[in-house]
Amino acid sequence: MRSGTTLSGTLRSVPMSDRYTSQHFETLAIHAGNTADPLTGAVVPPIYQVSTYKQDGVGGLRGGYEYSRSANPTRTALEENLAALEGGRRGLAFASGLAAEDCLLRTLLSPGDHVVIPNDAYGGTFRLFAKVVARWGVEWSVADTSDPASVRAALTPRTKVVWVETPSNPLLGITDVAAVAQIAREAGARLVVDNTFATPYLQQPLALGADVVVHSLTKYMGGHSDVVGGALIVADQELGEELAYHQNAMGAVAGPFDSWLVLRGTKTLSVRMDRHSENAGKVADMLTRHARVTHVLYPGLPDHPGHEVAAKQMRAFGGMVSFRVQGGEEAAVEVCNRAQVFTLGESLGGVESLIEHPGRMTHASAAGSALEVPGDLVRLSVGIENVDDLLSDIQQALG
Repeated sequence: MRSGTTLSGTLRSVPMSDRYTSQHFETLAIHAGNTADPLTGAVVPPIYQVSTYKQDGVGGLRGGYEYSRSANPTRTALEENLAALEGGRRGLAFASGLAAEDCLLRTLLSPGDHVVIPNDAYGGTFRLFAKVVARWGVEWSVADTSDPASVRAALTPRTKVVWVETPSNPLLGITDVAAVAQIAREAGARLVVDNTFATPYLQQPLALGADVVVHSLTKYMGGHSDVVGGALIVADQELGEELAYHQNAMGAVAGPFDSWLVLRGTKTLSVRMDRHSENAGKVADMLTRHARVTHVLYPGLPDHPGHEVAAKQMRAFGGMVSFRVQGGEEAAVEVCNRAQVFTLGESLGGVESLIEHPGRMTHASAAGSALEVPGDLVRLSVGIENVDDLLSDIQQALG
């Protein structure tokens, strides 16, 4: 059974564990998977920095643990937390977001299969499809996933996966998850939604009909720019078991300390996302009035083409803002170089604000392809600093 939150945050159906039925998101974030240590009573799960486990006789496992590639108690706590927050049946934590994507694609696809991907996908995801998955004999094509008709037109009889990012990276496109889920279901394909930009606090794709949710835990879920990780959360227990088999077989699992760091991060997710969204909305509004800005991409703006869909399926509009600068690519690069409070760097979702030039940084691998981003584009990850300082910094960077 799928589960999710309404805009008030109340869980309406059963997630992975019956313990969490009817708890609000903020409560789940703090308590799901966070059982007090039975030996000491410690309220924070310990870091089980261990590779192997003593057995009570041959095959006599304690709690099912035998080797930490297969399972580790700290990772288990995180995986239960993630499943509860997304309203899923099974959560799996990986060493990176791309490791999670790789495991998912190896599980779902065979030579000759076809995948539909967004025409503005994250550069790392595009690289995985273009340079790795294609070598398996898997074909892919792009679609404007914000247009359900475009998705339908891209389907073939061999389509097994429809891949969606919403909001997308870096163009902040919005996909109607429920509409595309119906299209994928009718075609016999699974819908995968990268929920990294929104997080489960703002949006729950499984409740809207998606089959799999993907996260880069490095971003908002961890939230402090101090950990690299990825996750898959699924609505179907059987698919979860199949993914767990491949996770163990491939071995790109989240380590105990990384798992602990993300688990610490999810506890404050709701508070941080509220502030990220509030600050980003004010930054976007300021940019719309700046003479050197030709276009602002933020789903919270009423003139964004996906605004109504985003308002329907998201609690708030998130902390990512992109904009295009008058003067072209060199002008955009200069804005990035002039920023002072915003740190020039890749990644996103930490408490500190970041600025980057996607065309030369995170999305350089898409150059020359159908997914190439505009040269005059600047992407902001708006942090939780005082918003007046952020506004002043962007204004001086623009000149």
